[in-house]
Amino acid sequence: MKVHRLLAEGCAGILKEVFKEGRVLDRALDEAFRANPKWGKRDRGFIAETVFEATRWRRSLAFVAAGDSVAALCAAQWRRSGLEVPDWWKWEGCGVDEMAAREAELVNQPRAIRESVPDWLDALGEQELGTAWDAELSALNRRARVFLRVNPLMATMDEAIAWLTAEGVSVERVEGAPDALVLPEGKTLPKPLAQDGRVEIQDAGSQQIVPLLDVEPGMRVVDTCAGAGGKTLQLAGVMGNSGEILALDTAERKLVELKKRVGRAGARNVRIEPWQSDTLRRRTGWADRVLVDAPCSGLGTLKRQPDLKWRLTAGSLRKTLAVQANLLDRYHHLLKPGGMMVYATCSVLPSENGGQVRALLERGSPKVIDAELTVSPAATGWDGFYAARLK
Repeated sequence: MKVHRLLAEGCAGILKEVFKEGRVLDRALDEAFRANPKWGKRDRGFIAETVFEATRWRRSLAFVAAGDSVAALCAAQWRRSGLEVPDWWKWEGCGVDEMAAREAELVNQPRAIRESVPDWLDALGEQELGTAWDAELSALNRRARVFLRVNPLMATMDEAIAWLTAEGVSVERVEGAPDALVLPEGKTLPKPLAQDGRVEIQDAGSQQIVPLLDVEPGMRVVDTCAGAGGKTLQLAGVMGNSGEILALDTAERKLVELKKRVGRAGARNVRIEPWQSDTLRRRTGWADRVLVDAPCSGLGTLKRQPDLKWRLTAGSLRKTLAVQANLLDRYHHLLKPGGMMVYATCSVLPSENGGQVRALLERGSPKVIDAELTVSPAATGWDGFYAARLK
């Protein structure tokens, strides 16, 4: 494929928004696609691959190109993917002929450059994970595959596979995730199928959290940080539409999306409410189970959101740690006597995970750790997650 000028400029424009303005990559990409309806499927694929890989490998590409402008990053990425860099594409740095030699020199560079992370984050990862950081970081730089969760309110596993196959979508079952299917590498689920309700896009690692709640039909469950509701919908399926699930979040725009998803999924036992100042008082002692899917660094999802590592700072991580501790201190009051709470993150950092739970116990919480789960990207190929069940 030739690199066309308009597409090249589109790539550069999106990357400038991400790197210079701190835009979320997915949103910047979606807006660019909506603003350029004449871009075809192949055009969009080229742009998406360029901007995702240039974001993922920002530091290594900057080394290869001997320059860190978005034009240099694009040139290095195109060369790396086997495309001919156009003569009219200009950047400050070394020429294409020199890039091959510099690419070979990458192996001798510090890990933060080879794996393309900020120096402070690389140091923190090594401090917290030791030698395991090498493997986890490498796994988090792989391209993400699309995982699905079969919605039992709408279809059985066999029915979902038959339906997807009839629609021309190839899927495989996932060992260790009984409700999960995975698409071939590089494939995505067409939007009409994603909005059908029979399957939900949800990483296999994320699907491991809800079983830890050990919910039963008829229970009252609070999803305190529901967001767009992936785990809320999974709970509804496990509970067979019985009992009540209270889905809370401070971001009302996310709850608007959750309401749409609840309708498509046929989940009738979900009540959606924005978090309010009196929510804790009104719901104290109300729930059999509480899920605290806490705000976190998101480092376990870097393969899907590579821009996170460039937006994250040591200061923002400190603030997140404080928020997590506050949620743990407050939300266990929602439980009935004998109830259970699960604290979960999509981070690979122990300070956000077991460190937070043990700090809660050290502050005098009457809870005890009943079970813990760590999902390692290196070991599973899934996103990274942590969960602890407290009772």
